[in-house]
Amino acid sequence: MTNIQMPQLRPGNPCYSSGPCAKRPDWSLQALQDTPFGRSHRAKIGKAKLKEAIDLTKEILKIPHDYRVAIVPASDTGAVEMSLWSLLGERGVDILAWESFGSGWVTDVVKQLKLQDIHRFEADYGHLPALNALNFDRDVVFTWNGTTSGVRLPNADFIPADRQGLTLCDATSAAFAVDLDFTKLDVTTFSWQKVLGGEGAHGMLILSPRAVERLETYTPAWPLPKIFRMTKGGKLIEGLFEGATINTPSMLCVEDYLDALKWAKKLGGLEALIERANQNAQIIHNFVAENDWIANLAVDPKTQSNTSVCLKITDPDITKLDPKAQAAFAKSIATLLEKEKVAFDIGAYRDAPAGLRIWAGATIETSDLKALMPWLLWAYKTQKATLSA
Repeated sequence: MTNIQMPQLRPGNPCYSSGPCAKRPDWSLQALQDTPFGRSHRAKIGKAKLKEAIDLTKEILKIPHDYRVAIVPASDTGAVEMSLWSLLGERGVDILAWESFGSGWVTDVVKQLKLQDIHRFEADYGHLPALNALNFDRDVVFTWNGTTSGVRLPNADFIPADRQGLTLCDATSAAFAVDLDFTKLDVTTFSWQKVLGGEGAHGMLILSPRAVERLETYTPAWPLPKIFRMTKGGKLIEGLFEGATINTPSMLCVEDYLDALKWAKKLGGLEALIERANQNAQIIHNFVAENDWIANLAVDPKTQSNTSVCLKITDPDITKLDPKAQAAFAKSIATLLEKEKVAFDIGAYRDAPAGLRIWAGATIETSDLKALMPWLLWAYKTQKATLSA
């Protein structure tokens, strides 16, 4: 068998997971020393920390002053579910899906809420649905960045300013990595463990004045669990948007999120975070352009994610294999790199086509992605050599 030389330079941080994502550069447990351990989140110190997290989120993301921001239970999933169950049903719904998480929201709306007036706009992995077919007199539900497909919306130009319905956007792997136009978004959700590398279990919910109006004027036909309720007596529970969380948050996780927000602000805010993600993604895109055995899963370059970069193996010797063998080959590359402690968690998502997925968000150092690329080539050559051995 041909001797394939192993690269010498290793990434400083081998964590490329698409959630939970890598911590910010130079992070350590010392960053959490101001956590108010053993204190109630309802005490003055706890409320102040939660309010600070909300205020910094609004500042860095440039959220309009009349929008509400809340910390909610159950990560991005919890924030999305709160929105779907609390707001939908007032009018018809157009819902988009082009990867597994968007498909999950379709399932919830159709099979759990059992809404009847539903128009589904779906596309295969690697593509976007037809955005020009949407009717914004209806409510429209979509992800911004398909975390499991690496396909994202190029912008919000397809959303009219004079829409009658609400737009509900799952932005969990896009927030802090793209310039979200909040004037086009009535509900926006994300979680801390994506672009800023925070800890899990907490979600962020951002509501426009139009979404608040819907909450105060529309009552769903179904009962709402306590953790979904945002109104009382027909009025918004304002405390939720000042840090009075529905259930008990982890103050340790809050402190970690605050640390990430302060790092982002010091770095230069949203523009600096976007630039880091763009530079990181470009390293991978350049590698793909130079190697004919691999390609971006996103077909249109305008829709290629700058965070969850999903790749497919295009080597004819591999693609001629049956699907299970193709998946096994891709997995073997990820397994080999993990064994070498060069890259952790870069296998494709379980429901996605066989391939690799590399996180390129702002907490990843560009130098680490540059160091990883020769290892990808080495692992590919090594595993292909075993097929013909």
